[in-house]
Order: sequence, then structure tokens, then C-alpha cells
Amino acid sequence: MKINFPIYLDNNATTPVDPRVLEAMLPYFKEKFGNVSSKHSLGYTANSAVEYAREQIAKLINAEVNEIYFTSGATESINTVHFGIAGKSNSDKNHFISSNVEHSASYESLLQLQKQGFDVSFLKCDKRGFIRTAQVIEEVKPKTIFVSIIAANNEIGTINNISEIGSICRSNNIFFHTDATQAVGKITIDVKKMNIDLMSFSSHKIYGPKGVGALYIRKGIEKKIVPLMFGGGQEKGIRPGTLNTPGIVGFGKAAELCMAEFDEESKRIKSHRDYLYKKIVSSLDSIQLNGDSDNRLPGNLNLLIKGVKSDTLMSNIREIAFSTGATCYSETGKPSRILKSIGLTDEEAKSSVRLGIGRFNTREEIEYVAEKFIDVITKLRLKNYHTIN
Repeated sequence: MKINFPIYLDNNATTPVDPRVLEAMLPYFKEKFGNVSSKHSLGYTANSAVEYAREQIAKLINAEVNEIYFTSGATESINTVHFGIAGKSNSDKNHFISSNVEHSASYESLLQLQKQGFDVSFLKCDKRGFIRTAQVIEEVKPKTIFVSIIAANNEIGTINNISEIGSICRSNNIFFHTDATQAVGKITIDVKKMNIDLMSFSSHKIYGPKGVGALYIRKGIEKKIVPLMFGGGQEKGIRPGTLNTPGIVGFGKAAELCMAEFDEESKRIKSHRDYLYKKIVSSLDSIQLNGDSDNRLPGNLNLLIKGVKSDTLMSNIREIAFSTGATCYSETGKPSRILKSIGLTDEEAKSSVRLGIGRFNTREEIEYVAEKFIDVITKLRLKNYHTIN
């Protein structure tokens, strides 16, 4: 099979739009272009499409249709939850619990709340990136109102025990939010069984379009949220503004495809990941897996490659698209906060790479990537050895 370059292995950053998703979206750019709020045939057609997408997305996470709210993406969903809950709190209930391995959208918004006088506790993960249920229990105070813990880490792929944490929160009458942006569509997420009150996720991580996300709000909790924006009252006032109908239709189709192909796809992607990892570690020494080996996302592979800077490796393998970590850190040049949180030094963090395997990767591509990595890493290490000596 012919390999098309560049080989894309950055599916944790974003996924390509599935052609079937694009096909579903196209009519809503042209002949079905109506505004969902318009009271005429084109508006009704658009509204029906949006509501069908809402059903498709609700099914993916076992939610009720009226518990799904559309946003511009996971960042907006997260901020809506954090600031929305904070807006209804008072001095007797102003304690938030989160972790040091949250995505920047969550971590930074909570830091902002901290600056505004809210009491925010950031739990420290273990060396594999886990937040333990016992940590949450120990941190709960009488004034705790909210817990926000990431479902699956975007850099190292570690999957937290969201069900247990959710259960603790439910029994203590504490709102529980999880950022499931990396988890939805890749692992089983059931908001009812997992005791989730609020959940943020995004279309472009599951082969849908960018610029559209969702916020799950358990029925009744929407009354406890102060909106970030005000306007025409769309999405029951939680997120006013003209709805992105083509994007929402694409999001719905992407969710439907994830459900239909979940078992086979997860198995195939995990097989590719395990092959790539075993091939590299069997051929090279001083390679360390960042994160947990078992409880991790099927397509995530984060490797510490000792003796080779990740940016040097990237510049020597331009035919493969991968990353040094979360895209939100790539522009700063700073070592990853997540990798430092699991105990890596600055030097080790800057020698780590993230490989994100996805739906459209083939075994031929994975074999090429393995051989290329082995060849280039060997040459760079040899070059470094001769330079030092």
C-alpha cells in the first residue's frame, strides 16, 4: 500500500474530518442554510438537524437530549462550568477541587477564579498521572462546592477513575465536572453510571469539525449556572448566539460514527499503538513510557527518549506529523506542566514526544514510523556521543 506523506500522528491535538461527516455537513452550508431560530421552512429544517445531532451526541454518552448544550468548543464549555458555578456560590460554599494535570483550559480558568478570591485546591497526581479517589475525599471541606477532574489526560493518555470520584461527589452533594475532551468517543463514557454532573467535550477530537463543542449538564443543574454571555436566549440561555448548524450536524454525525465503530476502532488503534511501542523499545534502549501502560487512551503514546531533544527529533523527521506535547505549550517553549507534574525534569520533558494514532492510520504507516524513529534516534544519539567525546 502506498503511504501518503506527511504521516499524521497528532490525533490528540486534532483529528481530520471524516469524509462521511463532511458529506453530512455540506447541505447546511448551501441549500439548507437557514437560521435555527427562524420561523419558516428553512429555519425549521435547520432546527430539526440540530435537534437530531443533539440526539446523536446524547446517545454517545448516555445522556438525555435536553442535557446537551452546544458551544464553540471544550474551552468555552469548561469556562462556562467553572465561572457559571462560581457565579452562584457564596462565601460559605466557595471551595473548588481540581488537579495539577488538567488541560490548560481548565487549569487556567481555575487559576483565574483563585485570583478572584475563590479557594481552589489542585491535587497532585502520582508518577503515572493518576488522581486518586482518596485524595479527593481528604480534600473535601464543608465549604466544597465543586470538583473538576480530567477524564483522560491529553498529553500522557492516563485515564482517571471518574466513576469513583463522581460517586464521592454525589454522596457529598458536590457538583462534579469532568473535562472529557480526550475521552469521549475513545473510551466508554456513561454520564449516568459515572455520576457525572457536568462534562465538556469537543467535535474536532472525534473526526468532526473544529469550532463546535458540547456541554453536558445534568437536568436541574442548569439553574445553578450563571451564563458567561447574554443575548437571544439560545440553548436555554446557557449559551446564547446563532447556532453553528453545519458544525453541529457534523458533530452529531461524528458521534454516530464513534458509536457504530467503537469496538473495532479501539481495538485496531490500540494494536497500532502497541506495535509501535514494542518495535521502538525492542530496538532502542533508554526509552521510557510517560503515563500508565494499561489505563491509557488507545491511541496515545508519550515517550521519553533519553539523549535526544524532541525538537531536534522533529526537525529530522519532517515527513511525520507528531508533537512534543500539548499544542498549547508548543508556542511557549517551556517544558510541559503535565510532564513535570509526573516527576520529569526539564531536560526529560524536553526529550519527550507525543504520538497520537487515529482512525485513518494504517499498519504500513506505523511500520514506517517505527523504522524511521529507530533510524533517526540512533543517528542522533551517535552524533551526540561523538560531539561530547
